[in-house]
Amino acid sequence: MTDLIRQEIAASASTIVVKVGSRALTHPDGRLDEDQIANLARQIHSVRATGRKVVFVSSGAVASGMGRLGLKQRPRDLAHLQAVAAIGQSVLVEAYERCLADYGYHAAQVLLTAEDLDHRVRYLNARNTLLALLELGAVPIINENDTVAVDELQTTFGDNDRLAALVTNLIQAPLLVLLSDVDGLYDGDPALPNSRIIETVTRLDQSVFDLVRDKASGLSKGGMASKLKAAHMCTAAGENVIIAKGRADEVLARIIAGEVVGTLFLAQGEFWGARKRWLAFSVHPRGRLILDAGARQAVERRGRSVLAAGIRDVQGHFEKGDVVALVDLSGEEFARGLSNYNDAEVRRIKGLKSCDIAGVLGSCPYQEVIHRDNMVVVSPTNGNAPGLAEHGSA
Repeated sequence: MTDLIRQEIAASASTIVVKVGSRALTHPDGRLDEDQIANLARQIHSVRATGRKVVFVSSGAVASGMGRLGLKQRPRDLAHLQAVAAIGQSVLVEAYERCLADYGYHAAQVLLTAEDLDHRVRYLNARNTLLALLELGAVPIINENDTVAVDELQTTFGDNDRLAALVTNLIQAPLLVLLSDVDGLYDGDPALPNSRIIETVTRLDQSVFDLVRDKASGLSKGGMASKLKAAHMCTAAGENVIIAKGRADEVLARIIAGEVVGTLFLAQGEFWGARKRWLAFSVHPRGRLILDAGARQAVERRGRSVLAAGIRDVQGHFEKGDVVALVDLSGEEFARGLSNYNDAEVRRIKGLKSCDIAGVLGSCPYQEVIHRDNMVVVSPTNGNAPGLAEHGSA
């Protein structure tokens, strides 16, 4: 059954987003492994030869810069980190271009910041550019624009796993492949001999996240936790995700052949449209509405709109039409939506019945603070079942 599912997923994946992490691209001392770049270029060619399109999200800019400069440790201050990334980015893209040219392809460098995907028009422009590159037969090599991304200004993706998930949602690719230095998700400590690879995750709930055992690395910012978050972003939107070892023999060819490689995360529900994807994962919320338990259940379980009566508190400053996050009393975000009122108005009407809004604001242009048609649930799938299936070795 596992083989059949994978074969069906591979057959339907006309476009594949592949993310490769720093540790799958570099030598232990931080230098770029150009033999591995050549190996990946050859595999990209094998995938393209089947008629599929490939988008590559590649880490390695900072690691490449460290190798070029002879640094042994990742810089800690922002300016030096960005400078090293700027040096390494050219090294990285040159390597891809040189290796892809052997097969008649051009590498198209695409640098993004979270702000690019936060703004609706820029989001659509990025989508159109990537689709045009694929039409031209180029291989997009995407990375975060580390030279201008600043954590304090919230313009960073945090890691390329999330960036890869955003790109997958951006172009609505049916399959995301996360290539790392691990074989997949284990059901226990990977260092223990009795731990096994989980071949298929049918429901990505809290029990799956509880399996994470990440260790700090000097090269990468990601880890299994970030990969699971990326998998959630894609599977929630109706796409499939595979986590596999980047240096495994012919890993991409085996995946598109439907072989059991790594861990497969199955799509959780219906295929989302572009607007819903942008609303759920790309845009940065301008504020937060704290809802009581009954309001959360109405939104999450019954598909209801957000009414003023269920709002306990308001955080941040936002205008009518801005995206706001919906959180419960514990602070957990479970949905996002477009507000029909600004923050000052919501503060005045929170806790009121809809029939009382006009008496406070002078009019009641909307019965709902957020209409269900302008809202999307983003919480992970809940349930008592463990969400894991078909344990075995890859």
